[in-house]
Amino acid sequence: MEKHRRIKNMFYALKHDKVAIFSVIFLVFIILLSIFAFLIPTDPNAIDPENMLSAPSAQHWFGTDEVGRDYLIRTIYGGRVSLLVGVLAMMTSTVIGVGVGTAAGYFGGLVDNILMRIVDVLSSIPWMILITVVSILLKPGLQTIILVIGLFTWMEIARLVRAETLSVKEREFVMYSDFIGTSSFHIVMRHVIPSVLPTIIISATTSIANAIMTESSLSFLGLGIQQPMSSWGSLLQDAQGNLQNALYMALLPGILIILTVFSFNKIGDILRVLIEPKVTAGDE
Repeated sequence: MEKHRRIKNMFYALKHDKVAIFSVIFLVFIILLSIFAFLIPTDPNAIDPENMLSAPSAQHWFGTDEVGRDYLIRTIYGGRVSLLVGVLAMMTSTVIGVGVGTAAGYFGGLVDNILMRIVDVLSSIPWMILITVVSILLKPGLQTIILVIGLFTWMEIARLVRAETLSVKEREFVMYSDFIGTSSFHIVMRHVIPSVLPTIIISATTSIANAIMTESSLSFLGLGIQQPMSSWGSLLQDAQGNLQNALYMALLPGILIILTVFSFNKIGDILRVLIEPKVTAGDE
């Protein structure tokens, strides 16, 4: 009953929040546009020297870049890369964070102390500096940026999952499973992980937004996605040298980054209703 009540509250909150509805629609649109970008006949890397930095027109709705490539098409393909980085980096950080947090919370003692000290050390280093240094040492590219973001952004998820696990392992059904000799792996996978799943889902939505922002920042600094591939961050980096005569080059990817990050965070707020008993649905 409690689970059904929380799900009802979540859908009620979504139904009566126009900003949340916009966020869902926007994300669905951006994701579908990115997935089916290959259906657009225009080549995002096609160079047209005769139309360099041309203003928005009927032929090029958002103009062209400094080598004549259609800017709208490159932005669409850039969205595919930014979302891919966000999702894969989120999956990497979530797997590590859930693994570390669950092990620390469930086993406790020495295991908890060692894992949490590692988390404390990594958390004490400014994440942007850490990621930037590692990015410089490795070859820039899509795989590198995904690994770097995923491997150095899992600490907060680990803390949250550990806290939830400490509570879950004291519940009767977990203690009974341990009493009858059920293996720790089975208990964690059958009881602990499902119990902390709402927290994991909320953390995942936040991680996607953070990963997109991090990728955009690194690409803006020239440490992320490299030419000819584009992402929203690399497009902003390309635009900074043409702001005086081609302001549109910064507006489109900048707006998409802001709206995408905002939408993921908004959906995370709605999902939070699942784990906050104090949030209740009103009378329909």
